[in-house]
Amino acid sequence: MRDIEYIAIHCAATKPSMDVPIERVKKWHLKRGWTDIGYHYYITRDGELHKGRGLFTMGAHVRGFNLNSIGICYEGGINEEGEPEDNRTPEQKDTLLKLISILKFVFMGAVVQGHRDFPNVNKACPSFDAKTEYKDI
Repeated sequence: MRDIEYIAIHCAATKPSMDVPIERVKKWHLKRGWTDIGYHYYITRDGELHKGRGLFTMGAHVRGFNLNSIGICYEGGINEEGEPEDNRTPEQKDTLLKLISILKFVFMGAVVQGHRDFPNVNKACPSFDAKTEYKDI
């Protein structure tokens, strides 16, 4: 098992009007030359949880921190004008909370934070303050 220090929350940087299934995100990542989707989990707007990479496999989602982190991405994260927006649905919020709770139970010392909270990241991703929202889990 990998030594997990972080649970990294991401957004797909997609508009609420867009339908972005996990297969499309995987295609985007394969076009970048990656071997698979970069995330371990993906949550669609209906709250459905999709498995990406296996937990034993290093992700490709936070440069310099992939070895010791789990990546979770939700569909959405920008508004119709392309600006960062926390547009998670209630279903996504519920699924995300449940998933993080399980992962924190398994990986007790892991810190939950957004992609933007890692060093040298100049992004708004995941378009909300995940570090504060999940600090008490």
